[in-house]
Amino acid sequence: MPAVANPAVATPSVQATQAAVDSILAGLFARLGDRQDQLLPMLHGLQDSAGYIPPDRVPAIAAHFNLSRAEVHGVITFYHYFRTEPPPRCVVQVCRAEACQSMGGDSLLEHAERTLGCGLHGRSADGAFGLEPVYCLGQCASAPALTINEAVFARVSPARFDALVAAAMRREAV
Repeated sequence: MPAVANPAVATPSVQATQAAVDSILAGLFARLGDRQDQLLPMLHGLQDSAGYIPPDRVPAIAAHFNLSRAEVHGVITFYHYFRTEPPPRCVVQVCRAEACQSMGGDSLLEHAERTLGCGLHGRSADGAFGLEPVYCLGQCASAPALTINEAVFARVSPARFDALVAAAMRREAV
């Protein structure tokens, strides 16, 4: 299956080199300082720039903020937003909030899992797709909703899901 991406959404390079990650960290450390209340902004900045938080950088982050590696790891794993591996080229998030579930969200999720060949928090066999839950996209009156690379879609049926994925695949092929 070809890779899917939304060119309208800026996505960071998932192939950030070690030197690039070190440069990003150095800039964040300089800008944010070493107060422990800056750990979350630093983690967000690193992920926004590099696409993920490389586990081999946790010791440097911990040392900078005078925290243990376990404390930093605990923050990274507590928040579902953070990734410790490069993201797939196409991230599909299906809303799991009650309004979407009551309007066919469970069926939509089952269809997405079959179509993409992976479950929640999983990746397709080729690594191009990731499927994640999201809890409320603010589209409750137009449920069920999902995102594809951060673009929000409402009133998504299984047939519309297939059309959205096909359109995303065409954009990637260009």
